[in-house]
Amino acid sequence: MNKNLNISFLQYNIIWEDPVANKKKIEIMVGSGKPDSSLLILPEMFTTGFTMNPGRLAESMDGDSVRWMREKAGDWDVVVAGSLVIREGSKIYNRFIWMTPTGEFSYYDKRHLFRMGEENHHYASGKQKLICRLSGWRIRPLICYDLRFPVWARNRNDYDILVYVANWPDSRRNVWSSLLIARALENQSYVVGVNRTGKDANGISYSGDSVIIDPRGKIISSTKGSGESFESVSLSMDKLIDFRKKFPAWMDGDDFTIL
Repeated sequence: MNKNLNISFLQYNIIWEDPVANKKKIEIMVGSGKPDSSLLILPEMFTTGFTMNPGRLAESMDGDSVRWMREKAGDWDVVVAGSLVIREGSKIYNRFIWMTPTGEFSYYDKRHLFRMGEENHHYASGKQKLICRLSGWRIRPLICYDLRFPVWARNRNDYDILVYVANWPDSRRNVWSSLLIARALENQSYVVGVNRTGKDANGISYSGDSVIIDPRGKIISSTKGSGESFESVSLSMDKLIDFRKKFPAWMDGDDFTIL
């Protein structure tokens, strides 16, 4: 029998451009104990909201927020993951950071930048995908607008869980929910979508609708709508393997190369 994986996620109203307040809020929501899981997922730009003021807010990989992730991962004995505004040399990235309890980390820089919000004018695009490993599971992180590009997310039998962290607006909530289910079905994987809620300083509302979906397209989490929520869900590797064996559509996928 293969090991199940417990995943926790936080859906909350991100306090606009206030890293200190947001980190404190996360600590309060998690509480005094450790999460009942091996992985805690936070939304996109979880310390600031979807800001187009990166010149003022960008941090280094040695900055306060990455240090906070390292501290909390160790204290809670859990992988802490989510995206931050990070400066590397002359470039700024919307960077997903995977921080382990031992302080080791890896990262993925958002590839598809949301041009309708002028993200492409303020941030550099990432070029490399990331596959993280945890307790025998293979996990691929992506960020928000990446959800609209299925080729970039295509499972070539290299991951078991697809994670999207987001600041996805309420006005397009149906797109969010529909595409997350599509990604689960076409990739025969679990999909985790973690979105913020509330309203930002630009007047944009966010529906939340954070969700975990199984490879058959069934929702297995219980978070509803736009309320703040801290939820943990157990994923079964045995069920995933069994489904892939009984319905091996992945074996008929087209080969391709992304330039």
